[in-house]
Amino acid sequence: MSSTALALLNAEWGRCRWIWNECVAKSRQRHIANRNRPDGAPKVTCGPTELDKMLTEARAANTWLRDGSSVPQQQIIRDFAKSRAKAHKDITAKLPVRQRAGMPRHKRLKDARPSLNYTRRGFRIKDGRLHLAGGIALTVVWSRDLPADPSSARVYQDSIGHWYVSFVVPVQAEPLPHACRSIGIDWGVSETATTTSDTHDLPHAQHGKKAAAALAKYQRRMARRRPPKGKPASKGYRRAQKQTAKAHKKVARQRQDTGRKWAKSVVRDHQHIAVEDFRPKFLAKTTMARKAADGAISATKTALIEMTRKHGRTLYLINPAHTTMDCAHCGARAKHRMPLSVRTYTCTACGASSPRDKNSARVMLIRAGLNPAGVECVGRGCP
Repeated sequence: MSSTALALLNAEWGRCRWIWNECVAKSRQRHIANRNRPDGAPKVTCGPTELDKMLTEARAANTWLRDGSSVPQQQIIRDFAKSRAKAHKDITAKLPVRQRAGMPRHKRLKDARPSLNYTRRGFRIKDGRLHLAGGIALTVVWSRDLPADPSSARVYQDSIGHWYVSFVVPVQAEPLPHACRSIGIDWGVSETATTTSDTHDLPHAQHGKKAAAALAKYQRRMARRRPPKGKPASKGYRRAQKQTAKAHKKVARQRQDTGRKWAKSVVRDHQHIAVEDFRPKFLAKTTMARKAADGAISATKTALIEMTRKHGRTLYLINPAHTTMDCAHCGARAKHRMPLSVRTYTCTACGASSPRDKNSARVMLIRAGLNPAGVECVGRGCP
């Protein structure tokens, strides 16, 4: 990226960041006014209409704001409104405005990464270059050809300092040949995914554990060179900070690559997929938090869902309740939960014994109404 384009992008982000902070300030003012209003007085809302009016007045009063395009500035208001509406759904207690969980906060220059959104009227692609509203021309290294005309574009910077552009385009499904097999998937910590097919089990890759030594070294450098409060960071600190970000980025990409390759193999070989609708957030409060995060269960599950939609497979999201207590052979339910140290499930009704996670994977298939054998063409929708 040229220095001119970089300067223009940073200037555009500075304007959008100022608008976001103004939206936060106005929202807090309205919240305080509503809490202190007299009984019976109507609430004063801070919706997109009022924020659009604020933007119009600000652009009319400030020449430096008019120097930028109105497209990303309007989009930053839309993003703020969505973020605020989402946060309001989770608010039940009357907390001070600065303590409300999930509410939009100020974007500080040293913390917030640039992110600019453009609708269709704010960009065009010509001769392999991306032209943004405001006279910004970018030379793009294309990862692949666009399948259709994009409806919007997002220009953002990652933690390493690299700039990326993501486009929203309509994508056609790419159905694979019919596969007369079904598979059940159970998420875990010792193994990221245990399936009814031994060849499709996903072992814990431990990408984070392998990079732990390098990360610790860079983090120690950051700790030694951390600047005092109020002082600018040294070159050595910034260098160590960038090395740490690179190491984290590499691990994240390795986890994503492993998950996507595994999901593609599962989708390619199976027509019906029954997967545990597991939400691993609660693991963050346990002693398994580090290993669970390194397994990237959520990212792998997301990759599997995307692959099934893309290739026209059938996916069943199964409620995980009692999946470790039910027997996959006779359907009996154990009276007590099994501790995590017990890795073999033995049914007290029929006497069947199998690995705990394998039994849970078979339970997924049964709850979806599929064939537990997973190899014969007797599942739903099979000819």
